[in-house]
Amino acid sequence: MLQRIRRFLNRDLTKIFSLNAVATLVKMLTGFISVKIIAMLIGPTGIALLGQLNNFSSIFLALSTGGINTGVTKYIAENAGSQRKVNVYLRTALWITLVLSWICAFVLIVGAGYFARTILKDSQYKSIIVVFGLTLILYSLNGLALSVINGYKQFKDYVKINIGGSIIGLSFVVGLAYLYGLYGALMAAVTYQSVVFIVTIIVCTKHTWFTRRSLIGKFSLTVSKQLAHFSIMALVSTATVPVSQLIIRGYLTSHTSLVDAGIWEGMNRISGMYLMVITTSLSVYYLPRLAEIKSNKEIRIEIISVYKFILPILLVATFGIYLFRHVVVSMLFNKEFVGMEQYFIYQLSGDFFKIGSWLLAYQMLAKSMTKMYIITEIVFSITFVLSAVLFIHYYGAVGASIAYASNYLLYWIVMIIVFNKLLFKYRY
Repeated sequence: MLQRIRRFLNRDLTKIFSLNAVATLVKMLTGFISVKIIAMLIGPTGIALLGQLNNFSSIFLALSTGGINTGVTKYIAENAGSQRKVNVYLRTALWITLVLSWICAFVLIVGAGYFARTILKDSQYKSIIVVFGLTLILYSLNGLALSVINGYKQFKDYVKINIGGSIIGLSFVVGLAYLYGLYGALMAAVTYQSVVFIVTIIVCTKHTWFTRRSLIGKFSLTVSKQLAHFSIMALVSTATVPVSQLIIRGYLTSHTSLVDAGIWEGMNRISGMYLMVITTSLSVYYLPRLAEIKSNKEIRIEIISVYKFILPILLVATFGIYLFRHVVVSMLFNKEFVGMEQYFIYQLSGDFFKIGSWLLAYQMLAKSMTKMYIITEIVFSITFVLSAVLFIHYYGAVGASIAYASNYLLYWIVMIIVFNKLLFKYRY
């Protein structure tokens, strides 16, 4: 028994989960404060517009890196023993990031008025889009640096940057929202990551890979083709997940109300806050680990092991949040969000199904299963939107959360079918 406990505590996943729990605690605390203050200052309608901007910005953030960051993590994890090989990936990734960032920045600045009217429903927010375009390069470089740190499994530094980012984000969001209301909250959403880049650079300077020789050099066409597989997968996600949320939020606004759209967005933020300890741990540990394993038997063992570790924790967390949902809503929001309580049972169920399905879906990223990834992303984004429209029609705004739960349950079933040989064949 003692040996089992010792082995459990010495596992990389346990250590990373524990380290990441500290960063997540800070992030949850700062997120709690910022959500509470923003909800009080700008209400459900402001939260809805903030959700629209976050989805919009995530699209351009992925486009500005070409969606290569997951690939950078994978190939650095695979070639960490050879600095010469790693340097080729670093140089090519930097070239791709710089070129695409400037292209995206140009599009944002030139089209600022159109984007403000389309996404934020008011041309007065044009300056927010312009500032986003001007600072996009810093966002992109920050994402690239984090993917390199992740690939090298420098978990402590990853956690430090997350903690620094949480504190800076809180300062920006609360400060600007307090001073300038909704406009300030929207501006903070597109600028705080630029300041986080300073923290990332300070951390990176301590590592041997962060040198001019490693980063500056020729562009490799061969490496760019390897990264292109991940680029396609990431860009498909970018064109599906945020866009589907934009469509659903827009449908809620037009067929129920902007307040209902804000309540649904608030529910999504609760999910994001408590799930981040799991999702971040998976991206830091699970993806590089799956990438470096070659044997199907070892992959199966790893997947089952992570299932046994993650799902019980998630089950306890979702049950606890549901049990104290009234307290959660009253602590995080104000009386305008009281209708949110009816969303919890569906949203939390969806969160459980989501993580369960992701533990299998990560295999598609780790092993570059491009076609399967693209097909499932597109199909299930479409089914999410269609089911949301159907359920909203019959059950009102809560139908969006019902659609979320049913869609991820179906996705999990499909992932089990796709990986049935891996799960049930390689037992011995």
